[in-house]
Amino acid sequence: MRRWLPSFLDASPIVRQVPITVLFLFISSFSLYLPNWEVMHPGSKTFGLVMIVVATILAGVFTAKPRRRNWALLVPACDFVALGALRYASEERSAIFASLAVLPLIWFAAEAGRRNVVYAAIGSAIALLIPPMIEQIQAPNGSIPAGAVAAPFILAIAAVVINELTLQNRSQLTQLRALANEREQLLDAAVGQVATIERAHADVLEAERVLRGVWDAVTEQSIIGTDTRGTIEMLNSGSERMLGVRAAKVVDRRHVVEFHVLTELQERARTLEHPVGVAGVDSGFTALVELARTGSADTRDWTYVRPDGSTIPVALSVTRRMNSDGETVGYLFVAADMTREREVAKLKDKFVGLISHELRTPLSSILGYLELLRDDDEGTELTPTQLQYLGVAERNAHRLLSLVGDLLFTAQVESGSFALNRAVESLAPIVRASIESATPAAAAAGVTLTESISDAASAPLVDGDSGRLGQAFDNLLSNAIKFTPRGGTVTAGLAIAADGAAAVTVTDSGIGIPPAELDRLFTPFFRASTATKNAVPGVGLGLVITRAIATAHGGSVGVSSVVGEGTTFTLSLPVTESVRADERQHLAV
Repeated sequence: MRRWLPSFLDASPIVRQVPITVLFLFISSFSLYLPNWEVMHPGSKTFGLVMIVVATILAGVFTAKPRRRNWALLVPACDFVALGALRYASEERSAIFASLAVLPLIWFAAEAGRRNVVYAAIGSAIALLIPPMIEQIQAPNGSIPAGAVAAPFILAIAAVVINELTLQNRSQLTQLRALANEREQLLDAAVGQVATIERAHADVLEAERVLRGVWDAVTEQSIIGTDTRGTIEMLNSGSERMLGVRAAKVVDRRHVVEFHVLTELQERARTLEHPVGVAGVDSGFTALVELARTGSADTRDWTYVRPDGSTIPVALSVTRRMNSDGETVGYLFVAADMTREREVAKLKDKFVGLISHELRTPLSSILGYLELLRDDDEGTELTPTQLQYLGVAERNAHRLLSLVGDLLFTAQVESGSFALNRAVESLAPIVRASIESATPAAAAAGVTLTESISDAASAPLVDGDSGRLGQAFDNLLSNAIKFTPRGGTVTAGLAIAADGAAAVTVTDSGIGIPPAELDRLFTPFFRASTATKNAVPGVGLGLVITRAIATAHGGSVGVSSVVGEGTTFTLSLPVTESVRADERQHLAV
């Protein structure tokens, strides 16, 4: 019974009713051929058959309209009435008729709720007890068969058992359905995860393909990947070309230190104050990656050594390789061949030497003869026009000599070869001297030049080259005057900044500089768009020289500007405390 109950519970009303209808019709037809069978009440039999037809029709309606299945118990109720009518109509009321009550009883008992057991018992009593009770009323001398009395009680007990089994089966069925739903959800989740994994795998393969394409396409730079101990794990085609090796003979076989100059490693270890001397491969590798190990940017000029002993200058960058957990798993050495750049630098040095010899010397000679011509008392007296022409020639010769000097100094800055004659100096006299030198140019341009300097006795002291510092201040003042229209003002100031540095400021009310061009002001030969638009003369070297001088003194140059309102340059220099107070007073005068 436990096996077919789930199927019976899931069956539709029409499926449950069809077996009952077929059995009713079969027994009704078969009983005609039974011996001792006689229809005592034909009308009752007809009523029973009509009730069976009604029950079947109701079963079909409730099957077609699931929303009305709450009324489906009307079907077995009609079956009980039809069974009672059939039994009342027949003379013979044996077990063959009582057995028909089992099917509607199961229908009632299989429904949830104990009340349906009561309905099943009442229905079976109607089917089995009502006919003999009616006859007892009609014929008082008769007796009700004991089987007719006992059968409803037996069927009631069966209904209780069926209801309990149904309850258990419903619970198990609910659990099974929940498990089935959970399994389907897990299966859907697994399918989704598989699809996600497949997409991720496809993405990884695509990323690997792209990375491999990029890796193979980088032929102008050498890229060497190592593990945490320096053993080479990967080598691109650029490295093969640059070092003259094949990846198959290097990967997992050679150490990256083998391609570096020993003396450079030793110097680097000394610079980093490395505790281990560079005597072996491991300590040399430690010196190479010391900065990269902390996550700092590490780019420097270096030298690679080929297996044949030849060297190649490179610009080397060392970075960490990390896994998904942020742990260092190795290092990347990216190097660019600097051979051509070094050759260009040599050519530049030769060109600077050519300028120094071929241009500066003739210009000095020209200026000398122009001065002799002006001071010659024995010759013919020059006319005013000739003196004017002579002045123009002198001014242009001085301008050309100054330009040559700026070019030479710029070249020295780029090569890092210009020297400083350092001494402890007070900035106030240097700034005042620059202001005094710029006053005639400011007056000629119609610009008001003022100073804003604190008490000279407390002026900051710096360890620097007064000549170079004066040159830097001159450049800032000269630029401010050139970029300020007639009637404007230029203010030179000196004070101690919040960080303790000496700050020389030059503020003008000039044409200003666009914000997008501020970062390019210190690029050689760059000129702001406002300068070219207003036809302000210059070649774009003054600020380059000024920043180089400030950097050489450990300082910096900052700028802020608003187009149409003016510009402020700030030259910051570190203050020195290496002199006594009495000397400071003397230097400040």
